[in-house]
Amino acid sequence: MDTAEIKRPNQNDAVRARILAGHNRLSMKRTMVVGREEYLDHMTFKSNVRGLYREHLGPFVGLKEEWKRQGASEAELELSAFRYNEALFRDCGIFTGYFGPDLSEVISETNEEIVYRDFMGILHKTIKASSSLGHPLEFPVSTLADWRRIKPFYEYRPGRIPDSMVEGVETARAEGYVITASIPGGYDELRVLLGDEGSLIGPYTEPGLLHEILATIGDTVTQVLGEASACLARRGLCIDQLDIHEDMAGKTGPLWGPTQVDEFMVPYYRRCIEVARKDGCRLFNVDSDGDCGPILPSLVEAGVNMFHPCEPTAGTDMVELRRRYGTRLALEGGIDKHALRRGFADIDAELEYRVPPMVRTGGCVLGLDHRIPNGVSIANYRHYLEKLGEIIERERRLMEDGL
Repeated sequence: MDTAEIKRPNQNDAVRARILAGHNRLSMKRTMVVGREEYLDHMTFKSNVRGLYREHLGPFVGLKEEWKRQGASEAELELSAFRYNEALFRDCGIFTGYFGPDLSEVISETNEEIVYRDFMGILHKTIKASSSLGHPLEFPVSTLADWRRIKPFYEYRPGRIPDSMVEGVETARAEGYVITASIPGGYDELRVLLGDEGSLIGPYTEPGLLHEILATIGDTVTQVLGEASACLARRGLCIDQLDIHEDMAGKTGPLWGPTQVDEFMVPYYRRCIEVARKDGCRLFNVDSDGDCGPILPSLVEAGVNMFHPCEPTAGTDMVELRRRYGTRLALEGGIDKHALRRGFADIDAELEYRVPPMVRTGGCVLGLDHRIPNGVSIANYRHYLEKLGEIIERERRLMEDGL
């Protein structure tokens, strides 16, 4: 989401700037069109004033250069020329995951790549021509002893809730921002620690280790969320949306099946979501690419009520998800980014299928299912947004006429 950056204590800003330089060049200038209350009521199916849509991530590396050659204006390159019906988000600033010293450093850098250690000290490599975050080259945990060495950095200790949190949230709330908090993913954080291979075989070879890691993280998350929510509640404030990053699926399905999700993730999700909900949090949002269809029932039962980015090329059809889950699951994304590489007719067909049912049922922020890919012309992108707005307006008029 579009949160202001959370600054860690003793964060190495210079190293962070070098690591994220490529991503920072892809940033967009956003304008708040939809306020907090409208967004929350829309995404919890309490009202449906207008269709919401946004550009979630922006362009892939190289697209801005393509558009510039095609005559795009500076405002179009930063996407501020385009109007989106979107809310803006501000993270409350709490730390619920790893909370240790900043170990980041750049190891080497060429014109093509950068090798670095992140704030946890994990070695990564980033290809500068890629829009993806760094690829890990090592993982800190392979045994219980490894975990016990790093475990103190996941346990609760003072400082995880900044002294400025309440004042920051109060200001952001008055300005109309949606207040968010992030917690470690039930699969994603295991992957950070053990790698995909370790996380995939872990339920069979080291189930006790996985349970201990998630129990430790869950203890910290619930304590931090509970204390932060109580502080905010005393000023009539709350966390509005809890964000959980997973990215645990591909085109052929999720990396864990329902059995593993039910055993490891669901208990963790339930306890975290229950604490956040108690003090007014309304949206519990999971971010995962790919096809999460087989595990979505488990996530919804655990309390998840929002999911994105709904990738059509992975078989995730937001129209079908709406039929299946109704008002139990709000959605974001859902429009096939690859359709924009083709002609106007293909763009129109994609929008005519996805947009009308989502506008009529609400509980959705329409948008591309990931970054705007290379090969999308500025003319096609202009047409996409113009047609999207036309269909939304047409459906709104039909609804007002009772049709």
